[in-house]
Amino acid sequence: PFAKNCHVLTHQRSQSTFSMRPQSLHGPSPVTTFGPKACMLQNPHTVMHIQDPASQRLTWNKPPKSVLVIKKIQDASLLQPFKELCMFLTEVKDMIVYVEKKVLEDPAISDDENFRAITKKFCTFRDDLDDISNRVDFIICLGGDGTLLYASSLFQESVPPVMAFHLGSLGFLTPFKFDTYQSQVTQIIEGNAAIVLRSRLKVRVLKENWEKKARVDEKGIILTNGDNESSRKAVQYQVLNEVVVDRGPSSYLSNVDLFLDGHLITTVQGDGVIVSTPTGSTAYAVAAGASMIHPNVPAIMITPICPHSLSFRPIVVPAGVELKIMLSCDARNTAWVSFDGRKRQEICHGDSITITTSCFPVPSICFRDPVNDWFESLAQCLHWNVRKKQNYLSSEDEEF
Repeated sequence: PFAKNCHVLTHQRSQSTFSMRPQSLHGPSPVTTFGPKACMLQNPHTVMHIQDPASQRLTWNKPPKSVLVIKKIQDASLLQPFKELCMFLTEVKDMIVYVEKKVLEDPAISDDENFRAITKKFCTFRDDLDDISNRVDFIICLGGDGTLLYASSLFQESVPPVMAFHLGSLGFLTPFKFDTYQSQVTQIIEGNAAIVLRSRLKVRVLKENWEKKARVDEKGIILTNGDNESSRKAVQYQVLNEVVVDRGPSSYLSNVDLFLDGHLITTVQGDGVIVSTPTGSTAYAVAAGASMIHPNVPAIMITPICPHSLSFRPIVVPAGVELKIMLSCDARNTAWVSFDGRKRQEICHGDSITITTSCFPVPSICFRDPVNDWFESLAQCLHWNVRKKQNYLSSEDEEF
């Protein structure tokens, strides 16, 4: 009720003093149901739609029955953990296990006669072909941070809760160790876990396709090459880490215009620009000089890549704004865009990339809680503020 009253007061003021914004600066209120059965335990002391990070807890409407297991492909070190986990889920927990078809095509798995009886119980799917969004209750990732990014890409709307085991190289987004997986998985199934809602970006790429229409006479003879006719094609993506626009193979500077809520705010001249979520702020963005933002902060970060300007610093904007990126009219070359390192494609004159905060976050299950897990990752993975301690001054030293 308090949030509704605030909205009405803002609306009344806007009619008399300025035009009303099309959306909230705080971004869309994220969904609190994840997959068919999971939801976030509601806190009666919630202020508006932003909860205290320490109070975000997972709960189930009904006991979970299905789980998607994502394993890094062609990684021999993950074979034994994968087999142990799947046997535990099917034989002990009586869960329906979903596995991507190409995972089972690995000879180390398909040729294992002892494991074949387990694989026959699996439900398989193929990426980009089968929709499993309403079949999976929660997700378990085995590998590095890339497995969590891949899990996000499989769900374009509501995402089931994700439990990520650290079996890769960096492990910033994978807080669980596999040594005690049985007790940890059991806790998740019982609904005893903290979660952090990792916001995603809703990205819409609008491409201007120019085609030449040839004029042909009645006998089928081409008379002229004809005129250029345009047709628009739009594709949408859900991005967990970042959208990267760069100069690609060209040796020229990238030259792209950046709009915020329809207003041109700057032109990026450099190697490119990164638009990232708070989760993505500790990935490519931090390597390009950006600050690190906790995942619970509703924001979008804009970071230039090697800008040809001494004053172009990374900025943080409210989560509710709409960003648009287009090639400048006088750009010497095209640009290239990728989404979480995937779906890389060329951006030409007339194309546009529209970026807003998605209302479908990734509910990432915490080892302890959102705050402690984040600082633990900063210390262990990025060695944040690691320095040899300064010696204290003794009374004798002070005399000198």
